[in-house]
Amino acid sequence: MSKDNLENLISEALDNIRNDRKAAREFLNDIATELSTNTEQIKYLSPVAAKHIETLQRSNEQLVKLIGLQQKNIGQGFELTDEDKDNLFDLIQGENTGAG
Repeated sequence: MSKDNLENLISEALDNIRNDRKAAREFLNDIATELSTNTEQIKYLSPVAAKHIETLQRSNEQLVKLIGLQQKNIGQGFELTDEDKDNLFDLIQGENTGAG
């Protein structure tokens, strides 16, 4: 992977992180508005909000890990370390279980 491709990936990751944060902020504002008018909803909306934020966080972590893997491979042959393979396996497992 070239340096330009890595820079594009980093830029994309940062854009995704910013978009995720904006969406999360809007979602949490909507929940806060709902809770201010109907406090009974807290037991239903709090777990949904927490899961939403957790999913966004995992997505961002995956992007950062993938960029790290790509950055390690610039200027050297493409060979995954055992740690890289474990990280990729964890990412795939997270996607298959709907956690990421």
